[in-house]
Amino acid sequence: MKPLNGTDSSHLPLSLRLLHRGTVNQDQVLKQLRVCSVEEQVFDVVGRNKAKLTVNHVSLAVEMLWQFQKERPELLRTVELIKSHPQFLTLRVLAENKIAVMEDFMLVDILYTFLRLNVDPHDSLVQQLVSEAWLRLDKFPMASLSKFAICLKDQHLKRSPLMGRIASIVDQKLSSIDDARVLSVLMMCISFLVSPRLRDALINKASHFLDTMDPSDYNNARRVVQFLHYVKYNYQPLLEKCNQILLRNISKMDAKTIRVLIGLYEFMQFNQCTFRLAAKRRLIELTDSSTDPISFTKLFVTLAPMASLETRERLENTALLLADELSALEAMEMAETLAEIQSRNLSLLNKIGSVIQKNIHVYKPMELFKITQALYLLHYKNPKLITTLRNISINFLQRSVLPYEVTMLTRVLSMLPCARFKDIVMSRVDAVATQCNLGELSIISLAVAKWVRNDPSYCHNTLNKYGRLLQTLNRCRHKRLQKADKLDLMLKELKFSSGDWFEEKLLEETIVTLQRMMDQINWTNVKDLAVLLTRMNHLCPPLMDRISSVVIQDIDKIHHSAIYPTLRPFSLLNYDSPQADQLYKACIQRFTPHISSFEPYMLVMLGHSLALADYFPEVLIKEIFSINFLGKLDSQLETEPDAINMWVRKRLMELNRAVCLECPEFQVPWFHEHYCQKLLKKGNGMVSPVYQQIHQMLGEVLGGSHFVRIGAVSPYFYTIDFECKLDKHLQPLPYSDQATLHISDTKKLYWERKSVEHSREDLPPGAQRVAVDFLDSKCFCRHSHHMKGYTLIRKRHLEILGYRVVQIPHFEWNSMELSTQDALKEYLKKKIFRELSS
Repeated sequence: MKPLNGTDSSHLPLSLRLLHRGTVNQDQVLKQLRVCSVEEQVFDVVGRNKAKLTVNHVSLAVEMLWQFQKERPELLRTVELIKSHPQFLTLRVLAENKIAVMEDFMLVDILYTFLRLNVDPHDSLVQQLVSEAWLRLDKFPMASLSKFAICLKDQHLKRSPLMGRIASIVDQKLSSIDDARVLSVLMMCISFLVSPRLRDALINKASHFLDTMDPSDYNNARRVVQFLHYVKYNYQPLLEKCNQILLRNISKMDAKTIRVLIGLYEFMQFNQCTFRLAAKRRLIELTDSSTDPISFTKLFVTLAPMASLETRERLENTALLLADELSALEAMEMAETLAEIQSRNLSLLNKIGSVIQKNIHVYKPMELFKITQALYLLHYKNPKLITTLRNISINFLQRSVLPYEVTMLTRVLSMLPCARFKDIVMSRVDAVATQCNLGELSIISLAVAKWVRNDPSYCHNTLNKYGRLLQTLNRCRHKRLQKADKLDLMLKELKFSSGDWFEEKLLEETIVTLQRMMDQINWTNVKDLAVLLTRMNHLCPPLMDRISSVVIQDIDKIHHSAIYPTLRPFSLLNYDSPQADQLYKACIQRFTPHISSFEPYMLVMLGHSLALADYFPEVLIKEIFSINFLGKLDSQLETEPDAINMWVRKRLMELNRAVCLECPEFQVPWFHEHYCQKLLKKGNGMVSPVYQQIHQMLGEVLGGSHFVRIGAVSPYFYTIDFECKLDKHLQPLPYSDQATLHISDTKKLYWERKSVEHSREDLPPGAQRVAVDFLDSKCFCRHSHHMKGYTLIRKRHLEILGYRVVQIPHFEWNSMELSTQDALKEYLKKKIFRELSS
């Protein structure tokens, strides 16, 4: 083995030196061990003194072996060589024989060290050490208890009765814990077994330690964040304290640590612009030193999604050079990241695909899902790899008995080209359906419905089979809803429920179930319920009123960052609660003192949501449209995925437009002219069949197509479905130019958009512009004729701009009453002339 230059006994942990104080002069073996500087020297001392070795000698020798390894970079460690050394076996046998005479702290230390040196958890030595530790558990000092908890976690025993006993001891002795590291380790290890009461007690204790501990030890804060992630509790005050400590220490972090933290933040939806910006700077600093596959992969998967195009290109070029050296998991992570950044680097993708193909048989079901999803999003065409993925997924599915695995594998197969494997899927899904939660049932239903919809080769028998399976899944969902009696559990299950088809079928029953548990709505779950109602796109006044009452009553308990998601269904679904003014005023008062602590893009989303409901708090608007804030927003959006970047910029434009039109007294300038012109050019201008029909009918009603303009653009860039002009006698006025209609190669009709300057012609005195808007189903709440907030604000703004707005709801246009051409014409005449003249 290679010696580690400059390593001597002075670098050993204090515990090792203290262990031998007072005995070193009398014990020659200890003296020989202490002067060892490399592993081979330790093994030499062990080999020459086998008969003399005591438990102290074994403990020191083992811990020195790990210490030498720990001080080396991960790539230079030689753990496998150590394990294969004959004297390492000697140490293992001696340790197992001397368990009974070990002190409590030594017992745990030796177990911890052997696990660090990759001794198999099923090895008799590890089993004996764990068994002995269990017998002594109640006597352990808290430091040893925390170290033992790590050992159990490393052995995947985080939900074992033994870990449960540790959680019970922590509950009893929490007040005696006086070390932040001990507490944070225990919190992380027992997180899967804590009750809500113990969770809150641990959070209070951790919060105190974070206020008083040395802020340079950021690992305590990292473990607390992991604890909050594991218990699925986004406790904002504690997250913010942790973030401050982590932010202060980011210059010490490697790419792996930053990757873990950003992943935790994203999962918990804890948006931290400052941390992401600092992380980006730190990762760029690490670029030159991250040259091996392990460190580079961590750097790539963390930096690429937030990097500029130039930096991404450099990262992809380096990845291409290292691709052949990647491990199976590294190739999987690379594929996921390439999908996230929508990479078009075919050479790199082919290399990654080759590595995945080479290691395909080592992947677990969840990893297969991640790989398949990434390749699906990348539109990767490799028939051999796709076939292999499908075959392995089918083999896994045939053996799987776990509902979440069957769910994931079904979803994997739904993304792959169809083959004759549906009977296998049907059989496995049918076997686990009754054990699936609401989210899993939703995922499976969506996959099955996709097969039925997309595969033309199904015969009637197959359709009947799958129809029966969908009915079974539907029945399971009904039963689960009927039995539900805990709102928090139901919200947790529905959090990841996906697929419009599934929710459409059971929407009403889901709402009934939520109403049945309405008395359980409180300030801790009101945000999650609001998010669910927004996603369901269904207006339920009793639930909305209950949310409103809870928010008003407990507004001081609700974190200011929860205001946006809580208010969103009210503005988006256009619900004017009986307590609306009180609700909005309470929320505005709650977040106003904290405006400076909001993430920039979240503040934009909050302002936009309030504008939909016709609320424009002056302090908020002036903050958002300040030069300083817009600079911070630009910096943040540089680190966000493209989809979020585009979404937020569009919302900023819409808020800018709303403020200019509705609050001119704020003197906010309109600065989105160029942005809107670019959006206008990108639009495809496709004319759907229903638009063609309305366009034709309007032409007939008004006396010719030259009296109608399709796709007119208003000031402030609203695109109007159809525009016409009427003089003071309500007679149509012609347009001097018309939108040009084109037929594409796919036989679809397109129209050429006109700019604002070209589409805006002066009107004679007394004349008026009429905006005719067709309102499809997206303009309304699901299963109702209730208009959403976007539809109303658009009408409000067009009226401010001088338009008379005529709205044509889809359910009226497609109704049986208007099934003839004459009925449609009469309908349009009434809308345009009679309503306008009234």
